[in-house]
Amino acid sequence: MQLFIRRHTSVRYISFSTATLAYTLKECLQKMTEIKHETAQDLYVIPRSGSPVDSSTYARLLEECIHLRSLRNGKLVHTHIITNGFEKSMFLGNQLLNMYAKCGSLEDASQVFDKMSERNLDTWTMLIVAYAQSKHSEDIWKLFCQMKKVGLEPNRVALISVIKACAVTESLERCKQIHVSIFHAGFHSDAFVACALVNLYAKCGSIEDARQVFDRMAERDVVSWVAMVAGCTQNGCEGEALNLFCQMQREGTKANYFIVSSLLSACANLLALECAEQVHAYAIKAGFDSEISVVNALVTMYARCGILNKAQCLFDEMHRRDVISWNAVISGYAQRGNGFMALQLFAQMHREDMKPNHVTFASVLSASANAESLEEGRQVHGDAIKAGYVSDVLVGGAIVDMYAKCGNIQGARLAFDKTSKKNVVLWNVMLVGYGQSGKCEESFELFRQMQWAGMKPNQFTFPSILRTCASLTALEEGEQIHTHIIKTGFDSNVFVGSVLVDVYAKCGSIENARLVLDNMPERDMVSWTAMIAGYAQHEYGKEALQLFEEMQLVGMKRDHITFASALSACASLEALEQGKQLHAHLVKNGFDSDVSVGNTLVTMYAKCGRIGDASNIFNEMSEHNVISWNAMIAGYAQGGHGEEALQLFYQMLRKGMKANQFTYPCAVSACANLANLEQGKQVHAQIIKTGIDSDIPMRNAIVTLYAKCGNIEDAQKEFDKMLERSVVSWNAMIAGYAQHGHGIEALQLFEHMQKEGIKANHITFVAVLSACSHIGLVDEGRKCFNSMECDYGIPPRLEHYACMVDILGRAGCLNEAEDFINQMPVEPDSMVWRTLLGACTVHGNLLLGERAARCLIELEPQDSATYVLLSNIYVAAGRLDDAEKVRNIMKEKGVKKVPGRSWVETKDKVHAFFVGDRLHPQTDEIWVTLERLTEEIKAAGYVPENKFMLNDRDQEQNKYDHNYHSEKLAIAFGLISTSPGMAVRVMKNLRMCSDCHTATKFISKVVGREIVVRDANRYHHFRDGLCTCGDYW
Repeated sequence: MQLFIRRHTSVRYISFSTATLAYTLKECLQKMTEIKHETAQDLYVIPRSGSPVDSSTYARLLEECIHLRSLRNGKLVHTHIITNGFEKSMFLGNQLLNMYAKCGSLEDASQVFDKMSERNLDTWTMLIVAYAQSKHSEDIWKLFCQMKKVGLEPNRVALISVIKACAVTESLERCKQIHVSIFHAGFHSDAFVACALVNLYAKCGSIEDARQVFDRMAERDVVSWVAMVAGCTQNGCEGEALNLFCQMQREGTKANYFIVSSLLSACANLLALECAEQVHAYAIKAGFDSEISVVNALVTMYARCGILNKAQCLFDEMHRRDVISWNAVISGYAQRGNGFMALQLFAQMHREDMKPNHVTFASVLSASANAESLEEGRQVHGDAIKAGYVSDVLVGGAIVDMYAKCGNIQGARLAFDKTSKKNVVLWNVMLVGYGQSGKCEESFELFRQMQWAGMKPNQFTFPSILRTCASLTALEEGEQIHTHIIKTGFDSNVFVGSVLVDVYAKCGSIENARLVLDNMPERDMVSWTAMIAGYAQHEYGKEALQLFEEMQLVGMKRDHITFASALSACASLEALEQGKQLHAHLVKNGFDSDVSVGNTLVTMYAKCGRIGDASNIFNEMSEHNVISWNAMIAGYAQGGHGEEALQLFYQMLRKGMKANQFTYPCAVSACANLANLEQGKQVHAQIIKTGIDSDIPMRNAIVTLYAKCGNIEDAQKEFDKMLERSVVSWNAMIAGYAQHGHGIEALQLFEHMQKEGIKANHITFVAVLSACSHIGLVDEGRKCFNSMECDYGIPPRLEHYACMVDILGRAGCLNEAEDFINQMPVEPDSMVWRTLLGACTVHGNLLLGERAARCLIELEPQDSATYVLLSNIYVAAGRLDDAEKVRNIMKEKGVKKVPGRSWVETKDKVHAFFVGDRLHPQTDEIWVTLERLTEEIKAAGYVPENKFMLNDRDQEQNKYDHNYHSEKLAIAFGLISTSPGMAVRVMKNLRMCSDCHTATKFISKVVGREIVVRDANRYHHFRDGLCTCGDYW
């Protein structure tokens, strides 16, 4: 029999001798001719006698089937092999296995393998290669292990296939086993195998092992260098990749464009622009600058380094672009926050008929998310659906993220639910979306659904939900997640541990945060920084700086966030010298140009009283974000520079910077500190327009504004409007009542707060104790102070002791106040002694006043108030020589008395006055008015007080008559500048003297108008000859 196969015009013959076999084969092949094959090839069988049938004949037939990729013909030949008793032939078994594998039937190949009674190295290698071609990584590993068990060492081909399979699984343990096999099989010196092993170790994340294999290679070609350099870049060892390039040049090996691309990626990851420019120059010199992969890497590098104009220029100059080119420039703009440009490029990509891929869609969706452009995001979503990429995991996650960041959490959830195949990444994205939207309950419910679905969390799942706990300060929920983390074994993961530290710290559980940090088997820079930031945020400044120093001692790298956190600690401690040292380190390490560091420096210097330095740093910053403006505005406001704060606030708005929920409280605080009610009302109106007036911290600031501006009624109205109140809300209202002398109302509100289940804090008790002090409620004050630690678990701080001394001192219980100070468990500070000295001045207790003054001068030798108060006591006691001595000591020490200053606001403008001020444009009218008022109130019974006349005339410059104190001038101006019937509001930086207090009561009566004065201690509302303080201040 003769079989010939005609393939188009060529004819090949295969002969058979046995007639019976020829007939059987003919019959089988004739059946095949009845089937129309896609190859349109004809098969014919012609009877003819010839050579005998043997295994080589079948082997040649199987080879022809492989050549034709004809699985059906192969199966037919397989049938004949079985029929004629050749199925036990190892040789034919191998040929059959090879035929099935190359014809795409891995299942049949595996069955042939399983049925073979005898196998050799080729048999195992063929099936391993077959599995490798079909990317069955796990099956390859099983075969490799079985092969080892039967005592066979793999050959070069099998090893390469197994190495590639393990690179997919990224299993270091398997990698080590393969390495042993390579050594036993004697292939450790084979350059090709060694190169594959270098690549495998790099893919498994063990760059040290990869480097050892690389260094032991007898000969290294450019492919070996590519594997090593790329491996370093991919594993975060970019510096080593650059060093390898230098070594490569020293050894005389020329780099190819693959290495240049890897080096550019390394520079991009390091943001090492200068080094990248050198690599760019090398690429031009070597002629690689026209290679598309190199240009793509250049575009990516410049984009990541923030040189977008250079990236765009390179992109524009490209003669040929692929989808990677477009992705590089689009993702560059998206990552730098320029979503608008990224969307424009995407539109251009469409116009140029370049088909986007899954990376393109993910980048453009990210751009839409960053721009918060929901409509564009929806259009891109539609394009992704049309292109068939919506089921891609990367695109699916980007869609969910886009909707979440654009504020459409329902759209995010809908996209999530529509995704048929949800991997752990998609679940994580949805968890983050809920967290960013403040949906704590939904976030936890989704986490439960994830568990019910059998989806195992990874190292990113727990941080996703933990960050939600941190943002909402949900400590209890965070503790529950911590339990899950321990159960799943992620408690040893450094990434998860770092976020746990952050959660506990932000929730105020500092002890637990430190416990987590101390129990971490491995700590990284993030975990250390989280703990330092936690300490700083909760006013554990000393501990923060100690940990920062410890971090330095163990050689842990510190980044700009670490330095910023340490600076925050310096700010809370007002540790100027340490702050300066950190500033120097920042400059040395090149972190001073970072905007977040600049913001923290502004805050640090401002809180340390160096507002000029803070302003200089702010002005020198090359870039300002809203946090920068907030930091400087807050610095001015908190430092008593309210006018500058408001000027900067309006400058910020003029520059087009949008104020946020943190900016407005700073501006409101500035208005409050200036008692500038009209400006405060204007800022309040802006807050209402922006729609953030329902924000609790914002409403708290509004309550404080009206209270500090003397309008306690409006403060009460704003407080009553609040649907939800925090402890800060209650504290603001209680403090407002206290400042206005409404002590009973303050205590009633404190009781109401307790009934509402709001837990009081240390600030609450400062407000309550102040309320007791201002109206002389000594017993209530004692009871409140004693209940702090017993009933509320709040240990008294120095400010609480000072309040208690004030309560006793104002009531004249001076000896009890001294005993109280002597029994304090902590060393009394200047505030405590100053309070006692002030009380001694009011009640004329000379001996105790002298003791208090001595303690004060030791603590604050440059504080002028101490000398002035002591001098006043001497004058009141008739000891004028001693008073003169005190004044001389002040001169010798260079202590300058703080001048009294008063402000009054009219027609959106603040007018300031000093004692005897004649600089105001309306000075003549003001003085005439004041002289007229003085005559009128004298006629009504006012008698000027002069008990301190021989000294400082109550802290004003004694060269002027006491009739022209700053508050009197401000009141006179307010009366002539406002409409009849309107209240006059004045603010003073010092305590209002008793003479001005008496005079103002009379003025309010003779002019028939309310006068509100806010001094350094409290508010005075003068109406019809009376003051709300009851002459008790």
